[in-house]
Amino acid sequence: MGRLGVILVAILIAIGLSSVLVVNEGERAIVSRFGKILKDDGVTRVYAPGLHLKVPAIDKIRYLDARIQTLDGAADRFVTSEKKDLMVDSYVKWRIKDFEKYYLSTNGGIKANAETLLQRKINNDLRTEFGQRTIREIVSGKRDELQIAALKNATESAQDLGIEVVDVRVKQINLPDNVSSSIYQRMRAERQAVAKEHRAQGKEQAEIIKATIDADVTVKIAEAEKQALTVRGEGDAEAAKIYADAYGKDPEFYAFLRSLEAYKKSFSGNSDVMVLEPDGEFFEYINNAGVK
Repeated sequence: MGRLGVILVAILIAIGLSSVLVVNEGERAIVSRFGKILKDDGVTRVYAPGLHLKVPAIDKIRYLDARIQTLDGAADRFVTSEKKDLMVDSYVKWRIKDFEKYYLSTNGGIKANAETLLQRKINNDLRTEFGQRTIREIVSGKRDELQIAALKNATESAQDLGIEVVDVRVKQINLPDNVSSSIYQRMRAERQAVAKEHRAQGKEQAEIIKATIDADVTVKIAEAEKQALTVRGEGDAEAAKIYADAYGKDPEFYAFLRSLEAYKKSFSGNSDVMVLEPDGEFFEYINNAGVK
């Protein structure tokens, strides 16, 4: 085979390969030829997964993802039946149900166009559901009812896009930043007022308890001092009686002991000068020391 034959074979192989349309699992394909979509009996021809034939360089292929898609847009503002604003973050699970309608309604099966249109419809449905409920109903366990109603409405409204809405979920519900700030400030002020009241009550109770304890301590100290004085008085009386009884048995000896005690205190001081009469009573036992 000459060079020309090799070239012809290569061209034929290239044409054959370019004539094969490969649709992967999870995809569908729509073919347009000379700007017109291929149809069978007026119905758009949708190519299922597998190998198909096409006209090289003429047919244009648009691949469509048949798997479940997730639309997770930005949070949007909704108004409740009380005319309160809420920032709602939600997501949608969807897939293509009618490929012909989807292709035509999204300007050639462009996913971004489909998500924009679907997000608009979902937001409208959610806005309707939020507008029929109060904040308490939305956050107090009735969110499932809201999501079920939104899913039902979204399924109906998305039909004209050829889309099947599989699920609608509300991820998060928040108040707008300016509203949240004012609410938090009011809550903080209320908590501070309650805390201040509790502190005042605690301080009052502390003063009452302290005053009660101080009074009890004062009474107990007074009673203890009274009892101590009584005991001390009784002890002194008992000691005086014992001394009187003891000294009463020998008054002379008692007088002698008293004089010795007086001598001890007088002569043991810092001053050794005393001005006394030598024959006074103070020196009675000293003057008579030599008398037997």
